[in-house]
Amino acid sequence: MTGLAWALTTTRDESRNGRVRVRGQDDGRRLEAASLGGEHGERATLVQFSSAFCAPCRATRRVLGEVAAMVPGVTHVEIDAEARLDLVRELEVLKTPTVLVLDAEGRVVRRATGQPRKADVIAALGEAV
Repeated sequence: MTGLAWALTTTRDESRNGRVRVRGQDDGRRLEAASLGGEHGERATLVQFSSAFCAPCRATRRVLGEVAAMVPGVTHVEIDAEARLDLVRELEVLKTPTVLVLDAEGRVVRRATGQPRKADVIAALGEAV
C-alpha cells in the first residue's frame, strides 16, 4: 500500500495498535432514514453497528449517546448487525462496533471500526456539519 493510500484509509497512528481504524467517505454513499430505522439528524447522524456480545459496543453506545446529547441536531442510531445482515453486507461492515458519520442528507462522510474516543467523534462531526 502506498503512503498516500495509507493516509487516505487511516488517520490514526500506529500507537493505537489498530484498535480503531478510520476511513474517509464511502464514495458518497447515501443512506435513507428508512433503511436505518430512524430519522436522520438535522445536522448529522451517528450510525453504530453493534452485536450482542460486543463489549466495545457498549462503550461506543455511551460515547455516541453523550456526543449526540451534547451537539444540537445530531442523532445516534444503533443497528443490530445480526438483525440487519442486508445492510451489513451492503455497507461492508466487517466487525463491530462500526460507526458511520452521516451528514444531514445521509451521505457517509466518515467511517470507523473499533471503540472511538469522544474527541475523535466530535472531530469527525466537523466534516458532517
